[in-house]
Amino acid sequence: MFYLLGIVRLRLNKFTSQSPYFEADVTPMPDRAVDKNDQELQDQIVALRSTSKEFVSLLQTLKLPAPVLTQLQKFLENVGVIPGQVVDLLMSTIESTYDEKITILEATDLKERIVKAIELLTRQIHVLKISQKVHDNVEGKLNKKQREFYLRQQMAAIKEELGEKDSSEEDEMTTIENRLTAANLPPEVQKAADREIKRLKKMQPASSEYSVIRNYLDWLGDLPWSKSSEDILDVERARKQLNDDHHGLEKVKRRILEYLAVTKLQQLKGDVKGPILCLVGPPGVGKTSLGRSIATAMGRKFHRISLGGVWDESEIRGHRRTYVGALPGLIIHGLKKCEVNNPVFLLDEIDKVGSRGHHGDPSAAFLEVLDPEQNNTFTDHYLNVPFDLSKILFIATANSVDTIPAPLLDRMELITIPGYTYAEKLAIATNHLLPKQIQLHGLSESDVQVTEEALLKVATGYTRESGVRHLEREIGSLVRAKAVEYAENQERKLASSSPTSEVAATYQPLVTLADVEEILGQEKYVNEVTERIATPGVVTGMAYNGVGGGILFIEVSQMPGKGHLQLTGSLGDVIKESAQIALSWVKSHGYEIGLTNSHGQNIMEKADVHIHMPGGGTPKDGPSAGIAMVCALVSMFSNQTVPSTTAMTGEFTLRGLVMPVGGIKEKVIAAHRAGVKKIIMPLRNQKDVTSDVPANVREDIEFFYASTIWQVLREAFEGRVVIRSSTAALDSRM
Repeated sequence: MFYLLGIVRLRLNKFTSQSPYFEADVTPMPDRAVDKNDQELQDQIVALRSTSKEFVSLLQTLKLPAPVLTQLQKFLENVGVIPGQVVDLLMSTIESTYDEKITILEATDLKERIVKAIELLTRQIHVLKISQKVHDNVEGKLNKKQREFYLRQQMAAIKEELGEKDSSEEDEMTTIENRLTAANLPPEVQKAADREIKRLKKMQPASSEYSVIRNYLDWLGDLPWSKSSEDILDVERARKQLNDDHHGLEKVKRRILEYLAVTKLQQLKGDVKGPILCLVGPPGVGKTSLGRSIATAMGRKFHRISLGGVWDESEIRGHRRTYVGALPGLIIHGLKKCEVNNPVFLLDEIDKVGSRGHHGDPSAAFLEVLDPEQNNTFTDHYLNVPFDLSKILFIATANSVDTIPAPLLDRMELITIPGYTYAEKLAIATNHLLPKQIQLHGLSESDVQVTEEALLKVATGYTRESGVRHLEREIGSLVRAKAVEYAENQERKLASSSPTSEVAATYQPLVTLADVEEILGQEKYVNEVTERIATPGVVTGMAYNGVGGGILFIEVSQMPGKGHLQLTGSLGDVIKESAQIALSWVKSHGYEIGLTNSHGQNIMEKADVHIHMPGGGTPKDGPSAGIAMVCALVSMFSNQTVPSTTAMTGEFTLRGLVMPVGGIKEKVIAAHRAGVKKIIMPLRNQKDVTSDVPANVREDIEFFYASTIWQVLREAFEGRVVIRSSTAALDSRM
């Protein structure tokens, strides 16, 4: 590396040699001496001096080395003697393009060079001013809090010297301490708060840790540590409130009234812990609205926590304060919002909580929250001090208990809310849904009237659900149609010269059975069972899932083959095993049920069997289709039919025993909706029918209870299948 020092400008005439280095013929072009009589040049020198001083003053703000600035200032003092050299030096210090530097170098005329130099210097000065302004703004923002702190301290000192300080004025720290005192903190929490206040007093407000501690103390002061709402322990009033808001749901109402009665009797002791209820049922049966009604009946505040899609444990327990932006969990947030420590918390969709992942297991976090023996010392990660949750009435809702972990399920008191019958839906539509929709659409009850026949038609022909959510939407469609007619009638009244004319009296508020099809269109649902024709190999089963009950058709066919069994219809492992058991039993008892002529004959020696359950898009599993599969196989092999209005459910064993199953009420109600007239089920499920199934449904359906498959076959085929009694009696004794 080497450096070149410029001494004088030269004009290159020609190259005289190029090896071993360049030699050329040049003509020196030194600057002429300054003519003091040239007024134009003198004015340019004055302008150059002024611009140069401004440029150097800006360079001083950039904190350049002092020796460099001193030498530059001394050199600029000679601008009147050697202006050309000053221009060349300044041009080497500013930011300029290659072309601009060449322009200055080629400017042999001193006046021309000074003019161009002043132009470039002025531009550089503007750039430096803008940069300095931006720098000052950024620095000002960074130091804003610090300046405000100093100014406040100075202002306080000045007021104190002048005697103008208001003695009643509370500073920030006093405000925090007063809030914590008013919160009536427990001793352990008070100790933690005092420790944080001591730390806060030693910190500067500009510190990042200051705001973290301040937020923490705010949370401690805002929580209802000892503030409770007064319960309304009037059992009769609560019963009336629950009955007015909801039709049916007797089990839930009875449990709430029991809690109120016990609380009233033990009010003096003050040690009654809130129950942990879990309302399980299909969508639309009123689980969420029931929680709100319970809060109203008890005179408590209500808070709903939606748990669907919660995958992070910290959303329940909160984040530790070591993380940036840490906050308490949903439980503490709800308590702050309610401002009392005994609200009603509705944990909506607890069965939709995420499972264990890299963010923890949120369902495991509820093990402490929903345990009456532990939740009196619930510790949120953010607060890091215990909070008593035992006074809270927790009500969880779920569509199915299959996805709820067993330890969490064990901590809750399950109350099943089955689907509604048509009679219950009619009562709910008349007393609740229709008045609600009329009010929502700006009408009065006298403006829209729907007959019971029309409401029942909507429930049976346009909805097929366990709840009433879809029914409410269809009723809303009826009300909107009448709202259009009512609005048009009002317009005709305004247009008519006489308000009592015949044109204005055409509106009819009544919705009849004939109007339903005109407004809602053709029926969407028909009774699947009553519309079917009895066919050999087809039997009606009964199913239950997370959204209620339903009927299930089992279809069996045979074809030439080698004795293989094929299963289709999106079946699970348990239901596949039930099919294998059913086929094995039919093959081993072919002679006893009249399918073969001898004991050793194989009915599937030259045939394959295919069992299918329609609705392949819906997964199916469980053992309750066992007896229906046996009847379907016997029906196919014997070419005898089972009436389409006969449905059955029950687990089947290889010995021919009929075992009890669950979901009886949901299955029976769904079968009743579908038009079933006879139901065959296990004998040990008789108590479920007697206690759970509504009386009007029991009156419409004939129930047959069986303990062995032989009893099922006799009832299903109504004696049309030959059953040899000796073997049947032996299997029954087994």
